[in-house]
Amino acid sequence: MLERVTTAHPSDEPWDRFYMWGPSTLLVVAAIVSAATATLVMTPAEYVPASASAVAAVCWEGWWLRYGGAAGPTARAVYFTVRTAVAFALSWFNPFFAFYACMGYFDAHRMLPERWARAGIFATALSLAGSQSGGLPPKSPMMWVGFGALFVINASIATVMFRMGERDQVLAEERIDSIAELERTNRLLAQALSENKALHAQLVLRAREAGIDDERRRLAAEIHDTLAQDLTGIVTQLQASQDAVDPVVARRHVDRAQALARRSLGGARRSVQNLVPQALEQSSLGDALAQVVATWSAEFGVRAEFTVTGTVVPLHDELGATLLRITQEALTNVGKHAAAERVGVTVSYMDDEVSVDVRDDGCGFDAAADPAGGFGLRGMQSRAARMGGTVNIETEPGGGTAVSVRVPLEREEAAS
Repeated sequence: MLERVTTAHPSDEPWDRFYMWGPSTLLVVAAIVSAATATLVMTPAEYVPASASAVAAVCWEGWWLRYGGAAGPTARAVYFTVRTAVAFALSWFNPFFAFYACMGYFDAHRMLPERWARAGIFATALSLAGSQSGGLPPKSPMMWVGFGALFVINASIATVMFRMGERDQVLAEERIDSIAELERTNRLLAQALSENKALHAQLVLRAREAGIDDERRRLAAEIHDTLAQDLTGIVTQLQASQDAVDPVVARRHVDRAQALARRSLGGARRSVQNLVPQALEQSSLGDALAQVVATWSAEFGVRAEFTVTGTVVPLHDELGATLLRITQEALTNVGKHAAAERVGVTVSYMDDEVSVDVRDDGCGFDAAADPAGGFGLRGMQSRAARMGGTVNIETEPGGGTAVSVRVPLEREEAAS
């Protein structure tokens, strides 16, 4: 059994007004027409009961206009039943009161419980069939036959329209359910996308933290293997110079200590420069890369073009340094191995990532024969992986090489 759900909707407001004011309006129209035709279709004896029934209908509609807006299911059913009975009586006195009775076709499904809605429609069809056959009761056997045929026709049409209304209601409820399901699915999808975005950001952060830890371990090992050993050698040479009796031998130890000190200073400077490239200290990534490309082009005598696309944003120091180092490595490989005549470097700023592409028209190489890529690809991939990014190479013998590095975009202010 169908269960009605009344949902407030702007498009329902005209119908709500019709259901509220329609019966009283049709009653006024029917009363005017009936009064104009009373002498033609009514006997004097019928004037009094017809007038009393009309007054009762007016009072009933007045009550409905006053209290019908807050009426519950029982009150609506009582209103419909009394209205239909009064309309039948009025149609008995004057067939033109069928204007008032026909309202039952429109609101039976709204006023009555589902199991009684058809009965309300049949009662309405009875009043209209009597009106269409010339009034009740029929005056002759032929009029009775006509009344019966008209009742069947009215009842059939009303039943078909009622079923169409039921079908439309089912379709409307299915559409409402589908819309609700789509809204629920969209909410779940939005939630999943939000969670996925948060997870992606967390993975990028962890990859960056892991890269930082790797860099710290690398620096610790480099300091241990270079600076610490050189400092140990300096201390040893200075102690030896103090213990030496011969001034020449002592001077030789001091010279060795000075040489070790100079080498240690150079190593320390290189380590610092590897942390934050000097080119990025006062310039943006685009400016630094433009300078690197220009310097490389002058050094190797190869035509090089530099392009920036997208909206330029300040980058985190680590991210800028990573992209600069990878670009320098890629250009170094081109200068040493590609024998290229033209090179293009493009920096692309996108919504959630930044990429650098280095393309040349050189000799290329067989990637299948050299799956590691050679030419420092391992180092480039390692640097990009520390930032949660990737390095891809497209190449073939005689077809040039394209190196593309893509890393998640982390703005300078977001990281501070």
